[in-house]
Amino acid sequence: MSKFSLDVLKRCVYPFVETNDPDVILGAAFGEDVALTRVGGDILVSHVDPIVGAIENIGWLAVHVACNDIATTGAPPRWILLLVLVPSMDDEDLLKQIMRDAHRAVGEVGASIIGGHTGYSSGLSRPLVAVTALGFASERKLLRTSGAKIGDHVLVTKGIAMEGTAILAHDFSDVAQALGLGKEEVDKAKDLIHEVSVLPEALALAKHGATAMHDVTRGGLLETLLEISIPSNIGIEVDTSRLPIHPVVDSFARAFRFDPLRMISSGTLAATVPPESLAEATAALNEIGVLWADVGQVTDGAGVRILSRGKTDHYRQILCEQDELARMWTLYPRNEKS
Repeated sequence: MSKFSLDVLKRCVYPFVETNDPDVILGAAFGEDVALTRVGGDILVSHVDPIVGAIENIGWLAVHVACNDIATTGAPPRWILLLVLVPSMDDEDLLKQIMRDAHRAVGEVGASIIGGHTGYSSGLSRPLVAVTALGFASERKLLRTSGAKIGDHVLVTKGIAMEGTAILAHDFSDVAQALGLGKEEVDKAKDLIHEVSVLPEALALAKHGATAMHDVTRGGLLETLLEISIPSNIGIEVDTSRLPIHPVVDSFARAFRFDPLRMISSGTLAATVPPESLAEATAALNEIGVLWADVGQVTDGAGVRILSRGKTDHYRQILCEQDELARMWTLYPRNEKS
């Protein structure tokens, strides 16, 4: 599953989601993954995300991915609405497993499932799970993707391309072994799925000076940084030699020939932190045991400059329709039974 291009969104989506409701603080906007709505004396943070590309652990993964976006504002997720569609009315075991996994995930993030919809459709070859996550600001100062400032450091947590690698290991293990990856490497890659939550580091960084945060989802770190750069009206420079990448991710990238910079990686958080807050912010990450790397800085100008082996590539264009995990499904198609 991929996103439509930004041009399509501008033509077919954004013109129809404008609102004059005075209680809508932040509605649909490029780069902003949440809506902010005034409810009584508080601010409701909401987000919806679908998953169809992963099969194993899809219910667990869908909950965490949606909750990550709530957490990047600095607010904890509290409630979940869950949509589950499976291919056939006979897929009761699959439905039960998805619900069991979703229940496990909400327990891990401290949220509750409060409703949703379940059903089946013969038009599906794989299950589809969509999660709407909700939380309240409760007097917290909420961050926006557009908050990055010139001079900020760019921090990346855990490593890049982890979620995509884990999904490949779970759902394409036969392909991985056919491409020369050993069972031990596949098992290590599967374990990366347990790193998918950014709640601990997002909530910590929000308390310690971060100006903008974004979970690294479809399009990978490069797309994520563009989604910070464009609405913030700043440039970003990143040195690839400083990017954290797990050895097994590197092995999968070489075998499957995907670009780690463009691979989905929920569980990786990109954050901008001003120089005066850097020591405090990184100390907070160390205290909770989250690995991090200072990979670049926010500059004037526009777009994202990637420095690699003495060469600089400058990216200005959003290509949200391009996705490495979706490309893997095209190269190695399978059905929900695989």
